[in-house]
Amino acid sequence: MAKRISLREFQQGLSERLVSARRGEGGQALLGVESGADDLPGGSHWLIDLADSGEVSPLPQLTPAPLTKPWFAGIANIRGVLYSVVDFSAWRGGAPTPINAQSRLLLVGARHGINSALLVRRALGLRPQLQMHAAGEARVGAGDTAPWLGGRFKDAQDVTWTQLRIPALLADPNYLDIAL
Repeated sequence: MAKRISLREFQQGLSERLVSARRGEGGQALLGVESGADDLPGGSHWLIDLADSGEVSPLPQLTPAPLTKPWFAGIANIRGVLYSVVDFSAWRGGAPTPINAQSRLLLVGARHGINSALLVRRALGLRPQLQMHAAGEARVGAGDTAPWLGGRFKDAQDVTWTQLRIPALLADPNYLDIAL
């Protein structure tokens, strides 16, 4: 049976691994998150470059924003800084992300001067890029691509992962337009 650890220990370990990965220790790794269903553009398993990943935070209470699109989950206060929160699954046309103990905020925009966060189903930790092989390009629909969709990869367990290009996502007019 796997060793049980507390949420605090998990988050501390993940934080330490993120810091060491940013320093270049331990090879190149990507942050893995789960959001949405497999039939949505990009699927349900996502890889984010550590340079763009920001911080993974437990879900705080969200303040709803009136007159916004249904996929805009609200505003979050993280250590005194306000972040706009987008439900990544709902934004791609899927069901809203369930709000539970596994739900996480991925603070993605701070490096780019935008206080934006993605609401995801759960964080899956670091994924070594060297243990994955290319599986083609992700598509939005029949033959369409989106600039925020990166390459697709398969891991040793045959799980398909899609790389999320954070700078392209933050520049996407559909992502920025939250008003009804």
